[in-house]
Amino acid sequence: MSTSRVSLQAAYVLHYRPYRDTSVLLEVYTRDHGRVSLVAKGVRTAKSRMQGQLQPFRPLLISWVGRGELVTLTACESAGLAGRIEGRLLMSGFYVNELLLRLLHRHDAHPALFDIYAATLLALEDPAQEQRALRIFEKHLLQEIGYALVLDHQADNGEALTAEKIYSYQLQKGPLCYDELRPEAIPIHGGSLLSLASEELHDSVSLREAKHLMRASLSIYLGDKPLQSRKLLNDLHKTQNR
Repeated sequence: MSTSRVSLQAAYVLHYRPYRDTSVLLEVYTRDHGRVSLVAKGVRTAKSRMQGQLQPFRPLLISWVGRGELVTLTACESAGLAGRIEGRLLMSGFYVNELLLRLLHRHDAHPALFDIYAATLLALEDPAQEQRALRIFEKHLLQEIGYALVLDHQADNGEALTAEKIYSYQLQKGPLCYDELRPEAIPIHGGSLLSLASEELHDSVSLREAKHLMRASLSIYLGDKPLQSRKLLNDLHKTQNR
């Protein structure tokens, strides 16, 4: 296997943890190379200039060298201001990062999704945009990994959806005429599906129903292992409600 050298690749840190005495293991999301695992040697020292930059939600330009699954970070510089995601919204940022870690294969590039991810981080600076931004990101993520949702027509006959009607959304298939005898299907208004398709989601009904649909859809591909970010958010809610 030949040694690869990549220079000044647009990237975000998804996860990091200490490694040995002074190094860090990183999972980064890059625009042209997808998820990449790196070791950043010596960055946990007082002399290191990179330590403060290798943080989640900060746009970076990074360079690396190596072969195989784990490569070595050789340079890192800022590519803009870090997103001002604060307070509870940090949990949503970590949630988005965790979805990428769980659902994307290493070295599988998704440039369009990278741009959606960057836009999502900007939107998460505004609490009023949080839920809409998350649903749009989830929709694009499923599309990019090959599991796009059917959102504008009935799955069985191709008939266009009607906003006022309630449909039974059958996971991995799509919306069907409403039938209360389909316990595995999700009841959802046509308007909510159309709003998700057009990425509007400006009313409480479409936001609530889209969240229910996206959570159920993602659970198929996430498997039985719970999301750590969702657990942390639930624990935060419990603490606040005591």
